[in-house]
Amino acid sequence: MLEEKITELKRELIGFATLVERMIEKSVKGLHEKKRESLVEVIERDEPKTNALEISMDALCASMIAQFEPKAKDLRIALMVAKMSSDLERMGDHAVNIAESALFLTEKPLVKPLVDIPKMAEVTIKMLKDSITSFIEENSKLAQEVCERDNTVDELKDKILSELIILMSQDPSTIERSLHLLRISGNLERIADLSTNICEDVIYMTEGKVIKHQSKNW
Repeated sequence: MLEEKITELKRELIGFATLVERMIEKSVKGLHEKKRESLVEVIERDEPKTNALEISMDALCASMIAQFEPKAKDLRIALMVAKMSSDLERMGDHAVNIAESALFLTEKPLVKPLVDIPKMAEVTIKMLKDSITSFIEENSKLAQEVCERDNTVDELKDKILSELIILMSQDPSTIERSLHLLRISGNLERIADLSTNICEDVIYMTEGKVIKHQSKNW
């Protein structure tokens, strides 16, 4: 019975992560293709689902702990799922922030071609997918690889910042639009950080090795 409950927890977690992945994809695609309906969908339909899923996941974890009193590894899994559901809900909030800024930008001319933000989103979404896979499969090697990819996201964010600073200094009329692009890149970077946090926990769970608060030069 306990094994079945853990399987249910993992299945629900995968579904939650898939929803968040789609939210990020729709937010960035909506920005790129100026699809307002997709952006509104993220804000008005998807975000309430993430809130409900976090509450549901917390209840499942609490029920499992109360009913089965799991020990050792099983208890760690339950506690980690509860933490991951909180992280996923926060990622959903970041996707909403992206969608809100994208909505503003759909009515405006671009200040620069959208090249680095889609790249950043692609890496970030893959980090999220692989962070969940590393937990489900207890794959510390994959978790380590995800942590290393965080540097790529940071580099892209820094590149976007540098380019937009130049644009804003040359043409003050681009400032408001540039700030929304910076907000989008900042929210993608936070999603990547949360995926990295999950992988740090996976490494601790599987190897007993603490890598939190260490330099990002893995």
